[in-house]
Amino acid sequence: MHIQDHIVTNIPSFKIGDSLSEVITFFKDTTHSHVAVTENDAYLGVLSENDLENFDITQKVEQYRYDLETFFVRKETSWLDVLEIFARNEANLVPIVDEKGRVSGYYDLTDIVSVFIDTPFFTEPGGIIVVAKGIKDYSFSEIAQIVESNNTKLIGGFITDSKNDVVQITIKIASSNLNDILQTFRRYNYNVLFGNTDDQFLEDLKERSDYLDKYLNV
Repeated sequence: MHIQDHIVTNIPSFKIGDSLSEVITFFKDTTHSHVAVTENDAYLGVLSENDLENFDITQKVEQYRYDLETFFVRKETSWLDVLEIFARNEANLVPIVDEKGRVSGYYDLTDIVSVFIDTPFFTEPGGIIVVAKGIKDYSFSEIAQIVESNNTKLIGGFITDSKNDVVQITIKIASSNLNDILQTFRRYNYNVLFGNTDDQFLEDLKERSDYLDKYLNV
């Protein structure tokens, strides 16, 4: 998966000495959540669109130096870590900073999520199961064994929630015939939260994720 193919280079960054009126115009003309600020060509941080109402159009960016957020990624950052940066900072635009500290471009959330949606987890036919178990009691090797002992291939899986010492694991399997597998999970003391088709799972995913609902139309 080469997310580097999705680096955006036509979005500006602003200098610390620039007028805030330029930044305000940028935010009003786009749907981007953040934009990078530099000083002497070196990355300082990002201004947030959420602070727009606090900006004084007569001031320079310098006035808000201490309001800058400092998240960024490197060109070689993995796509999973890039998604984590997006989610952790509630951003839809993340700057890419090179080894010399310069902004070399951005990742746009829509592009990166589209790459994720194009993975076999979403594109391969099969069935979706969501199970829950104590954080000390589950293991991915056991999950794989349960699926494969029922003569079914495990396409993928990841932790989709974790609270009160219970983890929620979403898995995709190559078969849409889930009954035997669901029964096996229950015998291994997994709580089955969901077991149905792809389309229903994707609809559920949209409803659950306030963040993706805010920025995407997946």
